[in-house]
Amino acid sequence: MVQAHNLDRDAAAADCRFVVHSENEAEAIELANNHMRDAHGKNLTDEQLRSEHLQTV
Repeated sequence: MVQAHNLDRDAAAADCRFVVHSENEAEAIELANNHMRDAHGKNLTDEQLRSEHLQTV
């Protein structure tokens, strides 16, 4: 069974509707990192994104 990697900013922040859903963890991390930097001015490490924002489903 393939695992998917999910980031749902709507669940974490009421003012943001950004969602990432990918079977490729590297792609999910890249998209999430780009969003966090461009939309929220935050530079997070890959590990911060994995532990604080991404869910594996």
